[in-house]
Amino acid sequence: MAGQEDRVIAAAREAMERSVHHLKDDLRKVRTGRANTALLDGIRVDYYGTPTPLNQLANLTAPDPRLIVVSPYDKGALQAIEKAIQASDLGLTPSNDGKLVRIPIPPLTEQRRKELVKVVRKQSEHHKLGVREARREALAAVKQLEADGDLPSDDRHRVEKKIQELTDEHVKQIDGQAEQKEQEILQV
Repeated sequence: MAGQEDRVIAAAREAMERSVHHLKDDLRKVRTGRANTALLDGIRVDYYGTPTPLNQLANLTAPDPRLIVVSPYDKGALQAIEKAIQASDLGLTPSNDGKLVRIPIPPLTEQRRKELVKVVRKQSEHHKLGVREARREALAAVKQLEADGDLPSDDRHRVEKKIQELTDEHVKQIDGQAEQKEQEILQV
């Protein structure tokens, strides 16, 4: 009996941690005022007819806070890399010198900073929904265990309390990450 409720709690914890982890990945891609190669993580380059992640075609570095340098392993991919970066919705303008692609990171305007903060808040809300969905599924599983006679009602309340504590803990983590990213964005 205790094994089933532990499995429900473990599944809920895993789903909630997945939401927190995905938020971290999403926030890495949100632009701050500093150069960060993670900005280019979502970019796929049309490499001989195959959409290929940029980081598999080139070495990405951020030698200073206002510049990202892309050094392709195959110089023939230079034009395709430049085109893929321009086509992305990052608002960056790459320049190609025949050997590398330099991407200057312009300082963010106040309006753009506010837009990015809204993006961060929207992403954090989306991932909080994932945590709440995991809670809902776990509570439904606990009620089903009680209905099947596998869990006494006083134990159900204890397990529901654990699930709520897990939910609160993960929502707090999400809020903390979002707040930290907002501070990075708003920092001039």
